[in-house]
Parts: sequence; C-alpha cells; structure tokens
Amino acid sequence: MVYTTAAAIADYFIWLANETGSYLSNLKLQKLVYYAQAWHLGIYGQPLFDEDFEAWIHGPVIPALYQDYKSFGWKPILKDAEPEHFSEEIRDFLEELTEAYFGCDAFELEQMTHHEDPWIKARGNLSLDTSSNAIISKESIRDYYKTRAEAEEQ
Repeated sequence: MVYTTAAAIADYFIWLANETGSYLSNLKLQKLVYYAQAWHLGIYGQPLFDEDFEAWIHGPVIPALYQDYKSFGWKPILKDAEPEHFSEEIRDFLEELTEAYFGCDAFELEQMTHHEDPWIKARGNLSLDTSSNAIISKESIRDYYKTRAEAEEQ
C-alpha cells in the first residue's frame, strides 16, 4: 500500500521550513524525502510513495522532484506549501523523522547517504564524481533500514 506522493512529502518539509524559518535547499529536500521513504520502508516494510530514487553524485535524488525545484539552485526553496492531510500514523512518523533529520544541513545529510549501503551499492564501482541514473531499489533501502531499525530497538 502506498500512502502518498514524493511531492506531498516535499511539501510537508517546505511547509515546515517556512514555519520554522529554516533554510531548505533542493539538496536538503531530496535527502529529507529520501530518509522519509527509507525509514518508512525499514519500519513498516511498505513504501511511503511510488517514486524511485536514483544514485546521483550528491546522494539519492528523485529526478522529477529535482526538476520541480532546480530553478532555486543552491538557494532556499521559496514556495508557499501546505502539508497534505496525512493520517495520524504518517503525521507522527514525519514528526519523528523531523526530530532526527531536519536540523542537519544539506552537506551533512549528503555525507550520511554516502556512507549507507543503498546508495553505495546502486552506484557500484563509479567514482564519487561520476554521474549515475542507477535506481536505488526499494528492496535494498528496505533491507538496510529494517536492519538499522531492528538494531535501534535493542
């Protein structure tokens, strides 16, 4: 069962940045959306949304979402956004995720993804500065984060 879309999750983080006066670049947005999908897969075994991430140079990216905010470059995304009316379960999940990741800057989040198996495995033997459109499979994300979630429960 898919619960929402990547764009709706992005809108949630854009809304949150607006509410808190936080700096949110396209790079940071991609990583926050990635971690939402990753932890949802790891904890619940189900994707939060259908879209796939690709293993780009700067970490996991949804190309269509990237295109939506490409015009902002490295500057903050300036857009009025309202969060979708998520279920209580999804809202609570996003609030927990926000506590863990929203305070990180884009570079920190990028570095975190660069040390995690799903991005590393999708890129294979490519150098860090080589472009890639390789899909990071939902299965590899689920398996990696399921192991992390189980380890955190102990």
